[in-house]
Amino acid sequence: MNCPYCGNTSLKVTDKRPYNRGEGIRRRRECLKCRKRFTTHEKIDQGDFYVIKKDSTREKFSREKLERGVQRAFEKRPISKEQIEKMINEVEEQLRRKGKKEIKSSVIGEIIMKKMKKIDNVAYIRFASVYRNFQDVQDFKKELKEL
Repeated sequence: MNCPYCGNTSLKVTDKRPYNRGEGIRRRRECLKCRKRFTTHEKIDQGDFYVIKKDSTREKFSREKLERGVQRAFEKRPISKEQIEKMINEVEEQLRRKGKKEIKSSVIGEIIMKKMKKIDNVAYIRFASVYRNFQDVQDFKKELKEL
């Protein structure tokens, strides 16, 4: 790293603390040559991965898209936002722990459905009906019998 004022590479850190709810680090630095101080912000790079969709197209993983789908299934259900947020965090963490650059959407869907089934059966059926593309009442009946 270079001093933004004189370009020198000899710096020292005078203060370090977490910022943005622990997602990054704020460092106060001082140049050993010109003695000017400046602040840097470092964000932890969790690495991106791609989702392979059913039609074989690739799409960058989007937590927001995952949240929208899950929240839609839990709409008007007696489940707290904290429970939903915790579930989404667990799903994302589980996907990142796989350490793969590409994950099939079917794998993501199955992980979500397992977690939903434990929280709320109605939300699970809602999500499954879209995810598995239910065509008629028989599909719903079959899934309900398995519950």
